[in-house]
Amino acid sequence: MAALLDDSLVIVLAGGTGERLFPLTKDRAKPAVYFGGPYRIIDFALSNCINSGLRRIFIATQYKSLSLNRHIRMGWGIVSEELGEFIEILPPQKRVGEHWYQGTADAVYQNLYSVMRENSRYVIILSGDHVYKMDYARMLRTHQERGAAVTLAAIEVPLAEASRFGLVLTDEQEQVTGFLEKPANPTPMAGSTELALASMGVYVFDTDALVRALEADAAQQTNHDFGKDIIPAMIPGASVYAYRFYDENKKASKYWRDIGTLDAYYEANMDLCHVNPEFNLYDPEWPLRTYQPQAPPAKFVFAEAGYRCGQALDSVISPGCIVSGSSIFGSVLCPNVRVHSFGHIEQSILMPGVRIGRHARIRRAIIDRDVLIPRGASIGYNEEEDRRRHTVTDSGVVVVTTEDDPLIGPIDEAALRYEAGADRRGGGG
Repeated sequence: MAALLDDSLVIVLAGGTGERLFPLTKDRAKPAVYFGGPYRIIDFALSNCINSGLRRIFIATQYKSLSLNRHIRMGWGIVSEELGEFIEILPPQKRVGEHWYQGTADAVYQNLYSVMRENSRYVIILSGDHVYKMDYARMLRTHQERGAAVTLAAIEVPLAEASRFGLVLTDEQEQVTGFLEKPANPTPMAGSTELALASMGVYVFDTDALVRALEADAAQQTNHDFGKDIIPAMIPGASVYAYRFYDENKKASKYWRDIGTLDAYYEANMDLCHVNPEFNLYDPEWPLRTYQPQAPPAKFVFAEAGYRCGQALDSVISPGCIVSGSSIFGSVLCPNVRVHSFGHIEQSILMPGVRIGRHARIRRAIIDRDVLIPRGASIGYNEEEDRRRHTVTDSGVVVVTTEDDPLIGPIDEAALRYEAGADRRGGGG
């Protein structure tokens, strides 16, 4: 198995704009968006790679990649270059023309020079913006045993939701007979009337087959996309197989999320706060790695009965957080969040560096990085007022950024000193 892994190269596609996650993607790529406290979305694909024994990884970036590049540099320097291992950023280089990446397949095609120099027999293509746990070594072994040219990972999804995915049609041996990209009228999978087989955007290619397919696609006017173009074009003449997703999450139902919308992102984070969440962050047998800032443990201060109490219930609290005389319920706090006294935070996501002033009330909200919520602010209680000042999703989740109403602005150090002093003095309204 070690030889098989050593003969494999991973390419993580992390250049998407994430338009449906705007404004969280205004200044960062979608894979760099925070998730579950200290993590970035890309950490889940990269953790899967390391846990699978894959340590030669290219990351193809493009859109607003500064924070993503910095995160990779600071948090993922865990491989040994002396042993031929690497986790390396591939920025757009215009190697084959004057255009930037035109699609997922074009992103790989423009980096074929880097791929070929590695002399790997297999290339694994991953998306950097999905949350799941998967042992790619299992899939790679199945690919080799079948003698496939390409294997694509697939998961069962309800037929009612299948139009959001690329659907895979297979025969009894799991050989792919058809591929439908987000069909209006989904076709159920064999043996079921209620389920369809959806592509997960995880592919294992024989390198020679990948190169031929990409070169043929580049010579045509297509979307240059794996799902729309490469896979359908290969089905008639190559051995294309599906691999049923084996979930390392160890739950009753398989967990794979494309958190492509603000509401989907919010719900996936809120699920982590449940007593028995669908996605398990705490499994020592499948560690989830990320960059951990040098921050002290979370702290909860003041326990004055009937007056104020620093507490958090059913919540995920990251290192460096201080909850001072406020109550947190069902929320996710990223590193280095400060919540001052007499506040109430409920079912919300607070990004790193957020500061919450005294007597503030926040409900069903996403507060972006380094936002200062002033004293007495109320968010999530008046939809009309929220829509006037902020982005509000279809389900009513309020998204607050530093670009919003002047009342909600970048961190004001003088205001922070005042708030901190008020907490120490025990005064304030």
